[in-house]
Amino acid sequence: MVGFPAGNASDILARRMGQSVSERLGQQFVIENRPGAGSNVGTEIVVRAPPDGYTLLLVTAANAINTGLYEKLNFNFIQDIAPVASVVSSPYVIAVNPSLSARTVPEFIAYAKANPGKINMASAGTGTSTHVFGELFQMMTGISMVHVPYRGNFVPDLLGGPVQVVFAPITHLIEYIRTDRLRALAVTTAMRSEALPGVPAVAEFVPGYEASGWYGIGAPKQTSAEIIEKLNKEINAALADPKLRARLADLGSVAMQMTPAEFGKLIATETEKWGKVVRAAGIKAD
Repeated sequence: MVGFPAGNASDILARRMGQSVSERLGQQFVIENRPGAGSNVGTEIVVRAPPDGYTLLLVTAANAINTGLYEKLNFNFIQDIAPVASVVSSPYVIAVNPSLSARTVPEFIAYAKANPGKINMASAGTGTSTHVFGELFQMMTGISMVHVPYRGNFVPDLLGGPVQVVFAPITHLIEYIRTDRLRALAVTTAMRSEALPGVPAVAEFVPGYEASGWYGIGAPKQTSAEIIEKLNKEINAALADPKLRARLADLGSVAMQMTPAEFGKLIATETEKWGKVVRAAGIKAD
């Protein structure tokens, strides 16, 4: 179950992983897209599903953000979804329209401070990672940008110029960057990304800044430990395959193998971190 539309970075990743794990288990994985409420619709379907290992959730950073963003949910993500396995870490990139004079992060910060409120920052919607990652950047640098949330695809306006910057998955923008239709200022992870080796990390200029996209698999909370361990073993084995790792790397993602307990700890840490940002920025769900 993918809580985002077909063609989204989450969907692309789920289909590549589904194919690999299908081959290992000898059973077909069906990817179902159930977008809505920032992935909460798809998440609730899995929460209510039988705990038999046949209905799984593609868990993303959005689930951690939503815990602090939505005041009333029909489920408790931490309690109602059992962590099965992490899949990848997916760096985000600060990408700007090439017409913007800034070519580096320091130049961008200087331009934003000299022109407060004149930079439009696109996002995939209020409270999404593309929004919250940008809010953290503003909080840590003291700049002010105009948030422009989109319910559809923001890329045409980013290419055309109505919005000048976005904090988005490398997966989503890498071809535009490779063809110089967008300029990458920095990746949002603590370290540089192999997908864009010449692009610095934000932390090289803004110490302590780190905002990673990540994906994993979750199951209904009553799913047996035996089923979870079997799925974890097969997912990690798939991630060890050099061919899959290469395909994931081509998307700008890095395979991330964890035990269910380790993945659960990551979810808890990210939920706390982004809850603080949501509260500090006063972000409310639409």
